[in-house]
Amino acid sequence: MNGTEPASPSAFDKARTGLWTSLQKHLTTVYAAESAFVKAVAFTDSFPFPASVGSEQQLYDYEQQRRALRDLFTDETTQLDTLVKAIRQKGYAEDEKKQLYLLLLGYMDIAATVFARLHTQVPVRQPKDEELDETTDRFARVQKFARLNIKGIAGLLGGI
Repeated sequence: MNGTEPASPSAFDKARTGLWTSLQKHLTTVYAAESAFVKAVAFTDSFPFPASVGSEQQLYDYEQQRRALRDLFTDETTQLDTLVKAIRQKGYAEDEKKQLYLLLLGYMDIAATVFARLHTQVPVRQPKDEELDETTDRFARVQKFARLNIKGIAGLLGGI
């Protein structure tokens, strides 16, 4: 090997690049689902909305897109939970883990604004959705865990 050849990327560099690429693809999917949902709820600009403001077809389209966004939220939360556990278990240095958690947290903060529509852009009479509530709680736990790992225990004790 001569002095001009670049060093091969470390396992961490590969993981970070792979995570970055994956999160970009996930954001594309989240934004597409958001766009479809926004189009489906375009019949009103007041939330919660009475069912009488939309036609039967508009309400049907809304429910289809809401279900698709909800299913995506559930899938993304499951994958994020798995990623957080994988990062925690890898033998990376703490600073490297923080970098990966930062990437995840950035994605989660963006995705959270999209998935919040499931709670805000709803009809007046929305049936209780326990699965959505459980997913929302789980997403918040994963997000808090990532934040805590970025801040670290020293950061938590710094104010004492």
